Amino acid sequence: MTKYVISGYIGFDNFGDEAIVSVLTSYLKANNAERITVLSSNPIKTSKLYNVQSAHYLNFLMPILKSDVLISGGGSLLQDITSLKSLLYYLLVILTGLILNKKVIIFAQGFTPFRTTIGKIFTKFILKYCDKIYVRDFKSYEVLKDLTLNSEIISDPVFGMDVPYSNEKQGIGIQLRSFPTISDNFLNKLSDIIMEKFPNQILKLYSLQDSIDLPIIEKFVGILNKKNIKYEIYKNLDINTTINEISKLEYLIGMRFHANLVASKAGVKVLGINYDIKVQNLSQAIGFPIIELDDTDFEKEFNKLMNLNPQEYKIPNFKFPTF
Repeated sequence: MTKYVISGYIGFDNFGDEAIVSVLTSYLKANNAERITVLSSNPIKTSKLYNVQSAHYLNFLMPILKSDVLISGGGSLLQDITSLKSLLYYLLVILTGLILNKKVIIFAQGFTPFRTTIGKIFTKFILKYCDKIYVRDFKSYEVLKDLTLNSEIISDPVFGMDVPYSNEKQGIGIQLRSFPTISDNFLNKLSDIIMEKFPNQILKLYSLQDSIDLPIIEKFVGILNKKNIKYEIYKNLDINTTINEISKLEYLIGMRFHANLVASKAGVKVLGINYDIKVQNLSQAIGFPIIELDDTDFEKEFNKLMNLNPQEYKIPNFKFPTF
């Protein structure tokens, strides 16, 4: 019987990270974990959601001290593109596990080239002492190889979730998240081509993390209102509702990695919005087109979207490694 601590971007109501925790905790329970403690920004909610113990993510010392195994992941935790501060936090948690002589596993994480020298040096130094490093794609494997770190590819755990697949699909979904380089011009051009390609459709606007997604959705809604484009907003959704709603669509134009992942697995025609290299990596792996935030001529990629055959997607399998 093993006691686990899970560290990640948990409790912030982010669909992808919460879905990963759901898959991971279910697996550990099925394999006779004695205790699972999840570090979270909202321990009470996390404890109720997954029927586990939970502690605030800043109070990680005692949970790690009382555990056997620390699991860090999945998602894109160990990167300094978004924030050097968050990278240093996750590395500190890992370092604490190593100092306390716990087994430390880096689980299904995505890595991108580092922006800062300090981030690169600290990550290389700390991760070389971990027991296992599992990455979710080949590009991440290459990033760690350049740091002389050994890793294994297991794909993203959300690929292992049950996702409904139906041949009777309808509707077009738009999934946006706030990002510094999204311009009003981009949103205007996007609304124009959607109106051209999908006339008289009611657009389904999906928020997968309300604190981050709703501000940009509201800005987009302002543009849609001026052009008399009809829409519905889907927010504050739980994991299963999000998966079920996205899987019903015929088309999804999506920014978030896991929105595009779920849609692809469900056989939805996907057009990714490339705000982060992880979306580009996913599009290349599965085989759906993407548009760039600094582009305003979407005709070619939208034509690819309209002619996509989801049966030709290359959907990775997911299998849990031995912990």
